[in-house]
Amino acid sequence: MSAADLLAGPAAGIAAAMRERRVRAADMVEASVARIERTDGTVNAFTDRTFERARRRAAELDALLASPGPDAAVAALPLLGVPFAVKNLFDVAGLTTRAGSKIERDRPPAHRDGVLVERLEAAGAVLVGALNMDEYAYGFTTENSHDGATRNPHDPSRVAGGSSGGSAAAVAAGQVPLALGSDTNGSIRVPSSLCGTFGLKPTYGRLPRHGSYPFVASLDHLGPFARTARDLALAYDAMQGPDRRDPACARRPAEPTADGIDGEVGRLRIAVLGGWFEEQAGPEARAAVGRVAAALGARGRVVLCLATTARAAAFLITQAEGSALHLDDLRSRAGDFEPLSRDRFLAGALLPGAWVQQAQRVRRAFALEAAALFRDVDVLLAPATPCVAPAIGTEWLTIHGERVAARPSLGLLTQPVSCIGLPVCAVPVWGCHETMPIGVQVIAAPWREDLVLRVARHLESAGVAQAPVAALASTT
Repeated sequence: MSAADLLAGPAAGIAAAMRERRVRAADMVEASVARIERTDGTVNAFTDRTFERARRRAAELDALLASPGPDAAVAALPLLGVPFAVKNLFDVAGLTTRAGSKIERDRPPAHRDGVLVERLEAAGAVLVGALNMDEYAYGFTTENSHDGATRNPHDPSRVAGGSSGGSAAAVAAGQVPLALGSDTNGSIRVPSSLCGTFGLKPTYGRLPRHGSYPFVASLDHLGPFARTARDLALAYDAMQGPDRRDPACARRPAEPTADGIDGEVGRLRIAVLGGWFEEQAGPEARAAVGRVAAALGARGRVVLCLATTARAAAFLITQAEGSALHLDDLRSRAGDFEPLSRDRFLAGALLPGAWVQQAQRVRRAFALEAAALFRDVDVLLAPATPCVAPAIGTEWLTIHGERVAARPSLGLLTQPVSCIGLPVCAVPVWGCHETMPIGVQVIAAPWREDLVLRVARHLESAGVAQAPVAALASTT
């Protein structure tokens, strides 16, 4: 099997081929470079390319494996030789951490990699670049006016989702098997749904955020994108572990998930979320949840009564905390923000403190409601987005019979879950729309990433969830 064929397959397959000496890390890097150069003129996923760094790292790995009596620890690395890329809010040594903005590109380059970049490279993965995003992670479409819109690989006339649109698009386009993104209100799950990838938002505080540009400290999560559930688990396991530099990072030891990912799901208590999560979903989204529920034998339906209010609370908390980071630049460089980001930050700076305080009360009440529900249910199912990817430039959507603004409404179904930090795996479902995928959220109680990944793997094995590489014409 050629390096190009391996690149289109799972990350686990690349690592296995490396261990068996069927491919070199250098070959995998060049296959990724070639795929990026052939397709990114259409997709526009990458803002920075670290190809020379990748070639140096690949040469190091190949030399270690070729040495007499190679170190068994190197050969056993779970992501050995796997190319990956990161949203451009992760620090990468030698690159400016732009966070999708014009303003940040005036800052000095990062001196070292962010902690999750370091951990993936320590697991054998090879960084090939940084990826496009919504400015300061404030958006759901990655229609970035500074770096251009990232286009959906399955239909380049449509959005990739956001704010981690470049990450989802790079994986869906077959440019890399793994990518990192962030999720504050849905920024992993929305682009996973629209681009047809698997995406994991871990429990809040599970993965350290040191070395990444913040958006909303009390809501920010970091996590991986992949084309298989097992690859998600391998990446997640490699990144686990406490880090005192992130005060929100839990001091829990690593709890590996990859070894148990093929465990049975038949005894899990699985239910479909109704209420808000059904009312705000279009026909394709409801059909996708129905297919997933049928494959899992889930017949129960439950309601989180505070979901509507929790979504509003997430909006207020996002605006208030997000704007606080940018007050100086809003005063001195307001014209350098994207207009929509600037206006939302300005609105957040003017919010009454009593409103934000009430939003935090709602957040607490919603967390207690969800905790009570998880006493009777192990896993919840809900749509990830209300519809498939809309066309680039779409301003309005019709959802539940109402005309709503397109960009914020793509996160209707992810925001309530983000508000209380639950672990979620977005799984891609095909066949509910003529040509496009749509995602389903698999949700569990805090620290039960093992359950959401196990369910995702079961759905993948059953053929219900699939993440094929997009068929893209070559571009220059």
